[in-house]
Amino acid sequence: MEYLIHNTAVQPSLQGEWDGAVWRQAMTGHVDQWLPHSTEHHPATQFRALYDDAWFYLIFRVEDQYVRSVVTEFQGSVCGDSCTEFFVQPKEEAGYLNFEVNCGGTLLVSYIEDPTPAPGGFTKYRMLAADEGSLVRIYHSMPAVVEPEITEPTAWVNEVHIPFALFEQIVGPLGKLPGQVWRANFYKCGDKTSHPHWGTWAPIEGASFHQPQYFAPIRFAE
Repeated sequence: MEYLIHNTAVQPSLQGEWDGAVWRQAMTGHVDQWLPHSTEHHPATQFRALYDDAWFYLIFRVEDQYVRSVVTEFQGSVCGDSCTEFFVQPKEEAGYLNFEVNCGGTLLVSYIEDPTPAPGGFTKYRMLAADEGSLVRIYHSMPAVVEPEITEPTAWVNEVHIPFALFEQIVGPLGKLPGQVWRANFYKCGDKTSHPHWGTWAPIEGASFHQPQYFAPIRFAE
């Protein structure tokens, strides 16, 4: 499987306009591979990505239920909340970054070179600093805090704009993007909601999202 990222001449507005003219340019991907230990709640989750010379643009749309968001501090454990995630490896010889955003717009982001579990995290990784995280622009359609949990059907959107300059700070120069192939996966989770679930775009084995061997190609259109 492969996701094709189209170039856009117009920057998305960062207003969550899933059906707007800019985002309609993008290919639609689906997070629909549900891990066996999920509950029966499998929220329909779609994503779209675009790029230009300076930015990588990503939007998720989730048709959800049992929506909860309580983590509000940068680098907090957002995966327990209703959450969308994007893990991406820009270079084969480099590690990967994980951008995790709960429905309230709180970001966790780290750079992981060896995801083998170790006390306190992974064998080789670092959490990005606040000044690095602040380079990422986020729109969220839900309030920052959703508590008590919403139990009615609810659609929500996360939109994330990541500057290529941030990738270059971490993995070095990227060169010309058209034609490049990175590897990535897209996820939906809600570990501490009343109906926990874990969904992926590219299929994986086991319970951990931190398995770069299962990332699939994402190609920058020429």
